[in-house]
Amino acid sequence: MHPAAMHEHHHRDVQGGAARAAVFGASDGLVSNVSLILGVAGAGPAPGIVRLAGLAGLIAGAFSMASGEYVSMKAQTELLQRELALEEGEIHRHPDAERRELAAIYRQRGIAADMADQLATEMHRDPQTALETHAREELGIDPAQLGSPPAAALSSFIAFGIGALVPLLPWFFDSGNGAVVASVLLGTVSALLIGLALARFTGRSMVRSALRQLGIAALAAGVTYAVGRAVGVQSAT
Repeated sequence: MHPAAMHEHHHRDVQGGAARAAVFGASDGLVSNVSLILGVAGAGPAPGIVRLAGLAGLIAGAFSMASGEYVSMKAQTELLQRELALEEGEIHRHPDAERRELAAIYRQRGIAADMADQLATEMHRDPQTALETHAREELGIDPAQLGSPPAAALSSFIAFGIGALVPLLPWFFDSGNGAVVASVLLGTVSALLIGLALARFTGRSMVRSALRQLGIAALAAGVTYAVGRAVGVQSAT
């Protein structure tokens, strides 16, 4: 077997949106709900109030995240589809001008003029191939991978819900300082795991990504807990 045939590498789908929505959904769910739970707990209410706040934050946040992701991706997809339609029309109406434009792009990238013209001519033999080539070269997109708004919304909803549920779990079995400590510990472990997942997805340093995610979660939770403590003390005086 030829060595080139033995060596294969595959790129992950970074344009589809579902993977990105899942990662950010889990991160947002964890950070927002651990902050909410600790902020309410800091005021010293009954455990049922903390549970209610956590559940409300989970449900409202998951729907908000999913709807925002859907609207954002839908608008982006429609915009890209419009650009593709415009490009397709130009290729149909002015094929020679578009072929020359593609050849000019190739020449700007260092390809010899004769080879650039030959490549552009070859790409324009088939209208669909021409459209896909212009989309990649001019718009920087793949027409076959514009993303799925419903998939991104569902992925975001589920991931946010899971992330938000983690720090809430202790409040179904415990209360007071014990539940607070358990929420902090679960939030810490989850933040580190999300950071590691981000590192694997982006290829960045695992330690740096994990610590960065932990730092963000700790800052948000610490501030809201301090505010909860301050408001709780003031309301009692």
